[in-house]
Amino acid sequence: MNSWYAHMVYFKLKDNSTAAIEKLVAACKEHLSGHPGTVLFAAGTRDPEMNREVNAKDYDVALQLVFTDRAAHDAYQVAPRHATFIAENRDNWAQVRVFDAHVSS
Repeated sequence: MNSWYAHMVYFKLKDNSTAAIEKLVAACKEHLSGHPGTVLFAAGTRDPEMNREVNAKDYDVALQLVFTDRAAHDAYQVAPRHATFIAENRDNWAQVRVFDAHVSS
């Protein structure tokens, strides 16, 4: 059995125009991918066709990161590239929800 540390972030933007959403996804890819200990990185947009009652609809951009362990996650949190991402993008965030979990297969 493999186990990892998952960090899932959902951004609701003040300006949720297509251009602003694409800008945030690009910033995720530039600043948040390739950190040491990353097993999986993915960033993208909410699928508007998924509109069942159980589907969350109050976000524009999803960020998924899976790390080898909690220590790799913690190092990512204080990495300069992560700080740059926050500084360059936070002014357009209406809400940020973070879900951290121990996961296994």
